[in-house]
Amino acid sequence: MKIHQVPAWDMEADVVVVGFGAAGGVTAIETHDAGSSVIILEKMLFPGGLSAVSAGGIRVSEDAEEAFSYLKATCGGRTPDDILRVIADGMTEIPDYIRGLAKLSNATVKVTPALGNYPLPGCEALAYCEVSEVPELENGERYHATHSTKNGGRLFKVIEDNITARKIPVHTGIAARELIVDADNEVRGLVARKGDQTLHIRASKAVILTCGGFENDDEMKQQYFQAKPVLPGSFAGNTGDGIRMAQAVGADLWHMWHYHGPYGLQDPKGEYPFGFYLKAVPMWTPGHLDKVSDLGVVDDHGKPLSQKSLAKMAWIVVDQDGHRFMDEYLPYPGDMGVRPFDIFDSKRQRFPRIPAYMIFDENGRKMYAMGRTAFNDADAHYDWSPDNLKEVERGIFEKANSIEELAGKLKVEVRRLEETIINWNRYVADGFDYEQGRQPDTMVPIDTPPYYFGRVYPVVINTQGGPRHNVRQEIVNPFDQPISRLYAAGEMGSVFGHLYMGGGNLTECVVGGWIAAREAAALSPWTD
Repeated sequence: MKIHQVPAWDMEADVVVVGFGAAGGVTAIETHDAGSSVIILEKMLFPGGLSAVSAGGIRVSEDAEEAFSYLKATCGGRTPDDILRVIADGMTEIPDYIRGLAKLSNATVKVTPALGNYPLPGCEALAYCEVSEVPELENGERYHATHSTKNGGRLFKVIEDNITARKIPVHTGIAARELIVDADNEVRGLVARKGDQTLHIRASKAVILTCGGFENDDEMKQQYFQAKPVLPGSFAGNTGDGIRMAQAVGADLWHMWHYHGPYGLQDPKGEYPFGFYLKAVPMWTPGHLDKVSDLGVVDDHGKPLSQKSLAKMAWIVVDQDGHRFMDEYLPYPGDMGVRPFDIFDSKRQRFPRIPAYMIFDENGRKMYAMGRTAFNDADAHYDWSPDNLKEVERGIFEKANSIEELAGKLKVEVRRLEETIINWNRYVADGFDYEQGRQPDTMVPIDTPPYYFGRVYPVVINTQGGPRHNVRQEIVNPFDQPISRLYAAGEMGSVFGHLYMGGGNLTECVVGGWIAAREAAALSPWTD
């Protein structure tokens, strides 16, 4: 919208922040502390976004040069060095910054050394910074709309307490729709909706977009992902609103293909709106099996669980022909688990791995709860059963009394499926996976009927793509020119376009948030 079309201003601030997750919170705090007025708009009726339901580990380092080396390697030449250097520098400052915010909540902050997910230069210089305890949240109750309190919720609580202490206005239930620009395409504010009401909101210094990606927008996923369907994982609010707003005023896009997620299950009843995650297992780094990471590993009650060795994984995954096609326990299951599903069969014009089938036996069923939920949603609810029998009854898993019956239900050749399972059991006995190289400590035989299977799909936790930004977090057009007074932070155009650095999106929320805020606050206000 052009500014001359604005009938009147309904709200006003120096800086308008769109989206209230970790990035939006840090952005608003730093804008306020730099002396500018700021308001936060959140389209959902509750705050937190994905941040509040994340594992909560912010990737940090004590060595900026080593952190830069790791970022450069993981980004694979797809992100400029100057941007990565600023993030690397920020990684050394984050622990003290979070400790400063945490004082208000009497929260505990811990820093734990943790290898990078890949054995690339700099991987041994990394750590996670986490808010591990917030007294007000340790009563076991849900925090806002999250399914349970994890360290991501604790981090967000610390941020929210700082927003409240500063009396920063937070407007929930208001959805930003369109940027308002002048004749020179300089951003002047935005149009938003609150129910049936249209609001025109003036931003005298800048608009900062911190409203995440597009994991819950089917049309954008159809256009930018090869695989389909890709199930949303945790949050319904990220529907690409900020990306479209930025595009409309000329923003360039980057990293739109790249998303973060594992493979998971779907509710056949259609009542649970997200994908079911499979059991959380420790992450590992190739060549460093003595230093696994248990970030995000919890017990059946959602409490953090210390586990410093690889977990037994009760299942294998086969395609629609009954063949194994992947290492089911990749180094970073929550990130790279989706990539093997992208293959398209041009001879049969279909995705032969969507759905794929996870297969396990009676012993596997009894090992642990196979699935779990992680959501920030007021209406979603599902409690996974400890023995997986409720899920069999619901149809998430199906039972077969023999391999022959299992093959019939999967619609694959009996001989082929028998061969797959015979080979698997031989690999387990030999202690070596000759096909996919799965780690021996994770392997479990499938030899005790009845047998079970579940249909698995790629699940997107969050997307990485969005408006491209420069080192000052200014959104730029395809010619590298900043769109004046428009900034982004967090997953709204993440720097990760090749490999993801575990905990890196939260790093971007903090570092990108404070950069965008300080840059915007330093601007002179525009005048009529």
